[in-house]
Amino acid sequence: MKQHYRTLLALGLPIVIGQIGVIVLGFADTMMIGHHSATELAAASFVNNMFNLAIIFSTGFSYGLTPIVGSLYGRGLRSDVGRALKNSLVANTLLAVLVCAVMGGVYAAIPYMGQPEELIPFIRPYFLILLASIPFVLWFNGFKQFADGITDTKVPMWILLGGNILNIIGNYILIYGKLGFPEMGLSGAGISTLISRILMVIAFVILFFITGRYAEYKRGFHEGKVNKTEFNHLNRLGWPIAGQMGMETASFSLSAIMIGWLGSMELASYQIMMAVSQVCFMMYYGMGAAVSVRISNFHGQGDMENVRRTANHGFHIILVMLLMTGIPIFLLRNHIGGWFTDSEEVSRMVASVIYPFLIYQFGDALQINFANSLRGIADVKPMLLYAFIAYFVISLPAGYIFGFILDGGLTGVWMAFPFGLTSAGVMYWMRFRKKTRA
Repeated sequence: MKQHYRTLLALGLPIVIGQIGVIVLGFADTMMIGHHSATELAAASFVNNMFNLAIIFSTGFSYGLTPIVGSLYGRGLRSDVGRALKNSLVANTLLAVLVCAVMGGVYAAIPYMGQPEELIPFIRPYFLILLASIPFVLWFNGFKQFADGITDTKVPMWILLGGNILNIIGNYILIYGKLGFPEMGLSGAGISTLISRILMVIAFVILFFITGRYAEYKRGFHEGKVNKTEFNHLNRLGWPIAGQMGMETASFSLSAIMIGWLGSMELASYQIMMAVSQVCFMMYYGMGAAVSVRISNFHGQGDMENVRRTANHGFHIILVMLLMTGIPIFLLRNHIGGWFTDSEEVSRMVASVIYPFLIYQFGDALQINFANSLRGIADVKPMLLYAFIAYFVISLPAGYIFGFILDGGLTGVWMAFPFGLTSAGVMYWMRFRKKTRA
């Protein structure tokens, strides 16, 4: 049993560390923008929540590669892994075109979304800059899922950390106008993000095609063809995962629109809390990704006993992470808002939302672990229905009822998330038990 913990930690900690880099970037982004102006922070909240939906949906699609690569790697079929990566990059490119078209439609609809008028001049340029970065996000995802699937999780970790450090430095220079650059505020943060995403893809391209690190996989990449069978297999796995993750993220992104109806200060508070929530979500998801990879290796070998053990041990590790993050957040609840903004009103709102945030951590841990466990055994289609029930039937209506009908405001909208996330986690857990029962 200890071997499962050790292996999961060895596989998962590099992914978690890479995710922590994303967390630090989110904190730095929010702090720098928040101290530049609360209005820009509110605008960033709206745009980031729209793009979180697009990016997590796209990331979910790329996760369709993980069980394929993990199963092939578990059986020692290295050349086939390279061919799977080639098909994945083509599929991700086509998805990038689709996502950009959809987000272009969202951009056109911004004036009709009921957001505060003073935010629009900041929202528009920032939105367009992030839109240009979408293809690079998808290409990076394809390479990352390949590397994670062959258990080479340290490479994506170092690329993520390097890219995020460059992004933070670029933020400081461009937001505040340092080293002779003009003071660009929120748009500067967007440009820095775009540049870092381009550089992360370039780093992976150099590693894969120019160095000898992935020689046996590169051979399969060059010799393999984009074929209908593998392309369809990727789509059969990728779309349900994208839909499941997209609906989960939509429950937060659409809630941001509702919170925008309350005012700019509430929206700025929401952005801060989303930055805080990423601390837990990204750490849990890093370990969840390790669970998925490990399960896909065992599933490829037909070892269902170790599939079950991996899922259970992964959940134990995530629960420990829950305590490690939840306790400090609770103790610092009255100080967190002040790290991001000078507005006392926003800080008070942030403190009031900490309680519902902590309540839903168990449900979030449960749904992350067992959603990734289902991905590892390639049982992804039922998750679409479960996610729809949890987030669109339960969470979003509850947020409107608690926030507006019952006059709960910002805290009321947040009170819906424990119901949505926990119900999703229970449904995923029950499905996993059914599919892996001896």
